[in-house]
Amino acid sequence: MMGQRRSNVILIGMPGSGKSTVGVVLAKQTARGFIDTDVIIQTSQGRSLQDIVDRDGYMVLRRLEEETLLRISFSNHVIATGGSAVYSEAAMVRLKSDGFIVFLDTDLPTLKTRIHDFGTRGLAKSPGQSLDDLYRERLPLYRKHADLVVECRNLSHEEVCAKIIEELGFLGKS
Repeated sequence: MMGQRRSNVILIGMPGSGKSTVGVVLAKQTARGFIDTDVIIQTSQGRSLQDIVDRDGYMVLRRLEEETLLRISFSNHVIATGGSAVYSEAAMVRLKSDGFIVFLDTDLPTLKTRIHDFGTRGLAKSPGQSLDDLYRERLPLYRKHADLVVECRNLSHEEVCAKIIEELGFLGKS
């Protein structure tokens, strides 16, 4: 399905869609490294995503995310991106050049049961923007950039990984 160069699996989706959890499981199952770009941003800045949003604003977080995504270079990794990664066309093109973009499509009711800290989670959203608004704004971007959409409703993290492995076919054959 893909050439040798595109060896990464990049997970995109809303906060609460399971990118980090699925990413760790998928990396273990396919003998790949795991990278969480939110952790890279927090480590490089020496502070939490929420602190960046609170002190500098959500657009600064988006800029830091874009810079991080344009700078990183890995092969044979599962990469969990921040939920706002899809706002950067340049970052998405860069990630797609090295990997296969998988959208973990999680419905809004499920996200609402998973996200209990919406106001303090460090989300790159405008002040006063609700989860519903953010979902409606981002959904078309996730679909636009995805090479594969995995409907996650009523699936465990392991079942989501199994779907990704089945659909991509090349995983586990590093």
